[in-house]
Amino acid sequence: MSWLTWPLRWAWFVVWFVWQVVVSNFTVIRDTVTPGQNSSPCIARLETRCRSAAEVTLLATAITLTPGTLTLGTRTRPGSSDGAWDLYVHGMYADGPEGLIAELRVIEDHMVRATRRKETAS
Repeated sequence: MSWLTWPLRWAWFVVWFVWQVVVSNFTVIRDTVTPGQNSSPCIARLETRCRSAAEVTLLATAITLTPGTLTLGTRTRPGSSDGAWDLYVHGMYADGPEGLIAELRVIEDHMVRATRRKETAS
């Protein structure tokens, strides 16, 4: 990936994210208007690959804007010399903390691909 494809990657992230919001909205609406409750809430700690406060902010915002998820807090990872970040996230429709982390990794992967002009091994 290079800086030439960077605007296209941003555009794809926006399209992909809007679709995720629409799908998540239908999940929440279906759970709200049907009898019973299909949610299985949990809280997970996501060890991010974010390298800057801007990336952490964008990821936390994307998570919070997706219906059924909420970023509860952030912090720099204790003992980390490279300034790594952790996010604490509440999810309504996940198969436990591991399932929630897997879903959050998909958001993070798309966000990292869009924000970084050059991909580096991380």
